[in-house]
Amino acid sequence: MSARDNQMTNKAAAQAVRGKVYLVGAGPGDPELLTIRAHRLLRQADIILHDDLVPESILSLAGNETEVVSVGKRCGVKGVTQSEINTRMLESAKSGLVVVRLKGGDPSIFGRLAEEIDALESARVPFEVVPGVTAGIAAAASLGVSLTDRRKASRVIVVTNHHAHGNGFVTTDWRGLARDDVTLVIYMPGHEFGVLRKELLDAGFAPETPAVIVSRATMQSEQQHCATLIDLDRLPHLPAPSVLLIGRTLEGACQRAARGDAAVALDQAELILSAL
Repeated sequence: MSARDNQMTNKAAAQAVRGKVYLVGAGPGDPELLTIRAHRLLRQADIILHDDLVPESILSLAGNETEVVSVGKRCGVKGVTQSEINTRMLESAKSGLVVVRLKGGDPSIFGRLAEEIDALESARVPFEVVPGVTAGIAAAASLGVSLTDRRKASRVIVVTNHHAHGNGFVTTDWRGLARDDVTLVIYMPGHEFGVLRKELLDAGFAPETPAVIVSRATMQSEQQHCATLIDLDRLPHLPAPSVLLIGRTLEGACQRAARGDAAVALDQAELILSAL
């Protein structure tokens, strides 16, 4: 074997050892909430496979030579399948590339992390999980509330409105979660708030329980709307990603929002009167 052949063989072997997948949380959207480790990996990656909801302000942190590929899926819109994502991820790593699989929020919270870990382990591809700030925590921070409060809530339950079961979906068993001392953090709450309202009331949640929907937490386009459980169906349809928080720990946030709405209404009334 020639010296050139040996050099090429050694290079291929080095690439094979180097290939690895990093399953990275992009946080809620604000680049300043990205972890230092995630930021460094974005700069060093050969290829980034990102979800649809990761904003451009974070994708722009990628290295100059990094290939950035959207593998996102939107509800109701045909996109890249999970099988196709797994294939691209595995093939890239096996070719010796450093792969960042970039997911919104934290990859372990409703990010299909387990399915991708199964694929990586089956293919014997090395991987590492890099956590991120999840949307529920970011929403609570934006609202200025604690999800736990020893006076009101001793537990937090992170749940999605629906989950996969075989080839279909089954609804959440809200009755098993109905407690006065719980804060619900509902990811992907959907827009059928009338249905959700009935399910939660039927499960035993108190009608006066505060609820807040937060869309695009921590971003400039963030929106917040408060209600009580009995009025949950009056909440507006907001852009994804959104998270619905329900529980007594939201009382302070809703009171502040009500005072803010009253102040705005007073200012508007004064403007109208001054124009007469």
